Parts: sequence; structure tokens; C-alpha cells
Amino acid sequence: MYTIGGQLSSIIKMPVGLRTSLAIILFVSMGAGCASTHKTIKEAAPQEFIFPKDFLWGAATSSHQVEGNNTNNDWWEWEQTRLPEARSGLACDQWDRFENDFKLAQSLGHTAHRFSIEWSRIEPQEGQWDSSAVDHYAQVIRSLRSKGIEPIVTLHHFTLPLWLARQGGWYSQKAPELFARYVEKVTKVLGGDVHYWMTLNEPVVYTYKGYMVGDWPPGIKSPKEAIQVFKNLLLGHVLAYERIKEAYIKKGWEEPRVGIAQSVLIFRACSDTSLRDRIAARFRHWMFNHLFVQALIRGRAYCIGLFNVHLPKAKTLDFIGLNYYTRDFVLHHGYGFPGILGQACTATVEQNRHTGKDNFLSWEIYPKGLHTFLIDFSRYKLPLLVSENGLATNDDAERVSFIVEHLKAVGQGMEEGAFVIGYLYWSLLDNYEWAEGFVPRFGLIEVDHATQERKVRESARMFGEIIRSGKLRIEQRGRESAALRGNYFEN
Repeated sequence: MYTIGGQLSSIIKMPVGLRTSLAIILFVSMGAGCASTHKTIKEAAPQEFIFPKDFLWGAATSSHQVEGNNTNNDWWEWEQTRLPEARSGLACDQWDRFENDFKLAQSLGHTAHRFSIEWSRIEPQEGQWDSSAVDHYAQVIRSLRSKGIEPIVTLHHFTLPLWLARQGGWYSQKAPELFARYVEKVTKVLGGDVHYWMTLNEPVVYTYKGYMVGDWPPGIKSPKEAIQVFKNLLLGHVLAYERIKEAYIKKGWEEPRVGIAQSVLIFRACSDTSLRDRIAARFRHWMFNHLFVQALIRGRAYCIGLFNVHLPKAKTLDFIGLNYYTRDFVLHHGYGFPGILGQACTATVEQNRHTGKDNFLSWEIYPKGLHTFLIDFSRYKLPLLVSENGLATNDDAERVSFIVEHLKAVGQGMEEGAFVIGYLYWSLLDNYEWAEGFVPRFGLIEVDHATQERKVRESARMFGEIIRSGKLRIEQRGRESAALRGNYFEN
């Protein structure tokens, strides 16, 4: 889980620039939908929406954020030197407590659970495999299955084994094949009980935070290296996709669904009357929200003056996971790269703009954005999974409202034709939130990290009631929503 925001002015500029005319061409030709509009949506009386019987309901976690003592990856090393006040340590101790945590999820009506496998445990040294770690994850999957909970398995959620990080990590030309080899090893053992795989979590966020602004390991600030990492992540997914499919065919298992978890963030121009702000918002929307997904579907990614990527295979997504939290306002910041992406509005610019309430991390709570993306990503004609959506707050009543309003957005999107297969709240537990440590509280289940005591929050019980009923009262949108879709989300 993470969002992309803040200023880009500190990033090192590349020698090749993009001029105004080029930006406008990209704005029109790349098919980058724009998330801003002043169109009025006519509302009708609330109606009851019934979710499909096979809708996936649950929550998500990731290995480093909950397992504890993942001492052999690059994030653990980063914490020791860069984050002395925000170290993961024992985290939620879920390596040893997963059974009881899953019993709690079962009691709350969950029918799906997303978790990640820690590569550094599976392959602690290059080419050396820890069978006991593989067996552990087999137990995790069996535990979920025994409780009627569908496992949704993420294979890379921000962390790398130290041995690979020291070889250059995802910047290394070897990384895609090494990732595919690890995926193949895991799939052959665990695949019989897994139907949903997610190869990568938020690959664009990973690239941006680690290689553009340097806030995350490996702490690099280089657009050139970031573009190479972006390419390698694309190739890594394609190779992993093929290895998963091949393993299932050889084993005679039912064909799995393979996707990614794509971070999506609403970008709106600081000034709707500024063409330059609107171009920046639209270009950022395309590059951060759509480019990676489009490349995997089309088998290529192209941006004049920046990169031209041809992948060995197209159509390597069976579904798309959307991690949605908030929106951001974008100010024009030049026509070169990365200036064309704009920067966040200043407080002065924003002072008269109406926005929703912020969460604990100062992210705006904007449920309409989830509806926007469900309609927007429907262009790809693939099943959509809300793979993360959550609120950091110390006020559980806010979490109740957050869940209800975002589920209304899901229902509205489905009413309008979006093929949504599930909703996973972030997170099941109060967990380790990367550079923010344990301060942000996202969990449906409260965790006292000093004692590891769990306490189910009222928001979790309310969510469970919705799951069990499969119903929610939503506002039915009028006919203008179709016009909105047609005008603002172009192929």
C-alpha cells in the first residue's frame, strides 16, 4: 500500500525534453482518461444493490508488514540505517499467529484473503531454496482453504532478498529471469491450492519511491535508472505469467488467474481553467495509472523521447487489481521530463478548493474516485478486483463510514457495467506501514504491538454484516453517468 504524491521538483532532469505540442499530442493520442470533471450527476432515491454470490470479500496484508523478523531482505536493512524510529521488528508476528488471525477473518465472514510470499525466505541465498519456508506458506494456504477463504497470493510486495538487492535489484538485467525462476519454484509447490496470483504489487509506486525520489530502498534518484527498472518489472511480470501458466498445464490443474495490484490515484488539475495544469494532470494519470497495465495488455510501452519497450508477449493479465486510496491535485511544472508530470499544488493554490476530509496520513478521503476507476479500467474488458482500499484513523467511526461509502462506489460501478469480482480492505491488521512505522492504524483488527494482543474493531463487525447480507443501499446514478464515461474515458 502506498500512494504517489508530493513535489517532483527535486528529481534530476533528463537531457531530452518534451515540448508543448508533444504534450498535447500525448494528451490526446495515448488514450489517457482524465479524472476531473464538473458535470453534475443526477441522483435518484437510494436502492438496494445485491452483490453476486461469488463476490470475493476480505482483507489484505503483505509479508514484511505482518510476519515479523524478515531480516534477510532489503527493507530490513534499510530500516536499520535509515529508519531507526520505524523498524518492523516482530511486526504482527503473523508468521506464528496466522492460524488465529485467519479464524478471526472467518468469524467476520471473509471469503478471500490477500497475502504475499516473502522471496527472501524462499530463496535466502541465490539458487538455495528453503523447503521449510515453502512448507510454511503451504500451511498458510491450507489454513485459509479450510476456513472457506480464497487465497489471493502476491509474489512481490516491495521487498527483495539481500543477495539480489546487492546485485542491483530490479535495475539488474538478471532480475526478470531470477524473479521468474522464484515464481516457478513457488508455483509448482503451492499452485494446486491457488487460483489467484498477483505477480507484482504497485510496480509504478515501487519504481517511483525507490528510483525517482529515493525515499525507499535502494534510495536512488535517477530517471534513467527508474525507466530501466520499469522495463525490467514489465518483463518480470511477463516471464512470471508464462511460468505460472506452464506449471499449471504440466500439473493438469485448473487454469489460474494471474494479475497485478496496480496503485491508482485520482489526479486533478489545480486549476480547471489552466490548460497546462490539465495537461500535467492527464499525463500523470496516464503514466502512473495506466501505462504499466496498457503495456502488459498490448505487449509494448512507448513514450516519445523516453522509452520504447517491446515485450515478448501481449495479453498477460487475466484480471486487474486496483489499490485505491485518495486523489491529488496537480500543478504544471514544465514540458521536459519529469516536469511534464507536474507537481502537487501548493497550500496557497489549494486554500479555496473544496476537498474532503483527510485521513491520518493527510490523504483526502474521496470515495467517488473508486467509482471513477472502476468505470475507467472497464475499457480493458478484464475482471477488476479492489485489491486494497483502506483508512488510517484512530476514530473507528470514520472507518465505518469509509467502508460503506467506498462499497457504495463499488456497487454504483457494477450497476453501470463494471465487472468487479471482489473487494479487499487494507488491512486485516494494524501493521507495519513502511517509513511511517506502526503509527498509522489501518486494521479491521486492532493490534497491540507490545503484547501482540488482537481486538476486533466495530468497523470489522459492520463490514462482516455487509458481507453476510450481500446487500447495500446505494444511490442510483442518472443517465448523465453514461455521458461522463463517454467524454472522459476514451480508448
